[in-house]
Amino acid sequence: MEIDFRDKVVLVTGGTGGLGHSVSLRFLEDGATVLVTYRQQKEFEALKDAATAHADHLHGAAIDVTDSSAMDEFVQSLVLRHGRLDVVVNTVGAYAGGVKAWEIEPKVFERMLDLNLRSGFVLARTAVPVMLKQKSGVLINVAAKAALDHAAGASAYAASKAAAVALMDCLAADVKGSGVRVNSILPSVIDTEPNRDAMPGSDFAKWPRPEEIARVILFLASPAGKVVHGASIPVYGES
Repeated sequence: MEIDFRDKVVLVTGGTGGLGHSVSLRFLEDGATVLVTYRQQKEFEALKDAATAHADHLHGAAIDVTDSSAMDEFVQSLVLRHGRLDVVVNTVGAYAGGVKAWEIEPKVFERMLDLNLRSGFVLARTAVPVMLKQKSGVLINVAAKAALDHAAGASAYAASKAAAVALMDCLAADVKGSGVRVNSILPSVIDTEPNRDAMPGSDFAKWPRPEEIARVILFLASPAGKVVHGASIPVYGES
């Protein structure tokens, strides 16, 4: 199935990270103008290099996506420049675990809520009104298998991801019939270098690869995925 995003404007928050990098490249390869948020300039430069012939269609900004006012300003500026916002994919997130619920440091709990939940909330506030005005658009939030699979030692992470899924479910209900679609993606452990380093004894072949998850995301963002709305799509690989 051929997916064509020519003339589409796509925002990938966390677009230089392990998953975001693959998602950004895939949208670029399929013709989109892609804007990414990032925290490290070197990661953006690496993405620019990987984009090769598509690099002219890639733009980025070093922004804290949990900062509502900064994201408001950024989204307004990109719409002013490009005229529209067709797809938003939130790949921002973080993991903290291995600690019993009563032993979690409050600052760690707050960080999980910020990166795994607040990032999606800020995007909903800034991007969805633009899409409603257009009467079209797609928002895809990357949550995690842990939103449903609540393991020992992962309470802060699982709670933040479960809340993120609930937020997107409610948002999908809010925009139903408007031309805007909202879905969540639930990966298990993604096959990235940091995850391999953190879990060296694992069977990496069972983990979903970033490029595999990116294909699912592009399907959901495309007209071919127009019947999927308010869903939480599992992308677990064999794990």
